[in-house]
Amino acid sequence: MEDAMGRKFIDCREFPSEMNCSIAIGADTEGELLEAAVQHAVKVHGHQDTPELRDMLRSVIKDGMPPEKAPSRAA
Repeated sequence: MEDAMGRKFIDCREFPSEMNCSIAIGADTEGELLEAAVQHAVKVHGHQDTPELRDMLRSVIKDGMPPEKAPSRAA
């Protein structure tokens, strides 16, 4: 369900990566955010655009704006 009430974001800094990616992506809708995050994951990190990738990305969408300081990375 699309929620246009406020910004949503995914912060790549939360996840371990070889390049220590510092990208945070924000959008007004979950659908728009998911498409941008999938494109980033595929182009920059070499992931395949699969239903599993989309489910994982959907599960880490947060409301609001990314924090200025990097969050600690998941192990």
